[in-house]
Amino acid sequence: MNRLLIILLVLFYNLSYSSNIDTLNILSKSMNINIKNIVISPSEDSYNQKYPVIYLLHGYSGNYTDWTTKVKSLDRFCDSNNVIIVCPDGGYNSWYFDSPIDSSIKYETYITNELIMYVDSVYPTIQNSNSRAITGLSMGGHGSLYLAIKHPHVFGASGSMSGAIDIRPFSKNWDIASKLGRIEDFPLNWNNNTVINMIRLIKLTDLKIILDCGKDDFFFEVNNIFHQELLKNNIEHIYNINEGKHNWEYWNISIFDHLNFFNNFFKN
Repeated sequence: MNRLLIILLVLFYNLSYSSNIDTLNILSKSMNINIKNIVISPSEDSYNQKYPVIYLLHGYSGNYTDWTTKVKSLDRFCDSNNVIIVCPDGGYNSWYFDSPIDSSIKYETYITNELIMYVDSVYPTIQNSNSRAITGLSMGGHGSLYLAIKHPHVFGASGSMSGAIDIRPFSKNWDIASKLGRIEDFPLNWNNNTVINMIRLIKLTDLKIILDCGKDDFFFEVNNIFHQELLKNNIEHIYNINEGKHNWEYWNISIFDHLNFFNNFFKN
């Protein structure tokens, strides 16, 4: 094979994955701040159709760039499967709450209302819950289930990777108390805003759920308990137990289980 042909093949390969990657600075009126987000959409060659959307939430201390800088082939997934991926900034430690003790923190409102309305107004999206999914890791795993369970008219499918399914055993960690108050002083805030206590709400929805956690993860036990509670309540879900820890080596693999799960959900 001559050198010119090799160059042409490389160029063709790169052009085959020519997704658009945009950084959006969106004003949250509820918090009166600008929030950055990354949107990955299929190449313009197929831009005459509408697409389902997957929202990816980062973890504690992360930001909107985490997924695109640490997982290298999300753009290929978008182009190959004709989906849009949105990576919002959830703040350093928001836990994706509308905080009951701090009215300036309204990340639930931002993601389920302001962000989605903006994305749907700018990109060619399919604007219904059957074409919208959300997942995340760690703090974002809590956030993705929490938001989807509370807003089933917005998201039809949700996932959690190494998620903080029950935040109460970790009341001294990761600034959660700054959003809910000390657990000793505000126990209802903690009980009402932890995913494991939202089983009754899940039963009222048709939410499709995928969960996973590594065996060496500090959230492994709470994920197992949640899995058992879902089984006890006859709530259909997928739960994968994998080798691994609470790190990007693990999430680089598990994310594609979630993306493929959502892609199948969109097609059914």
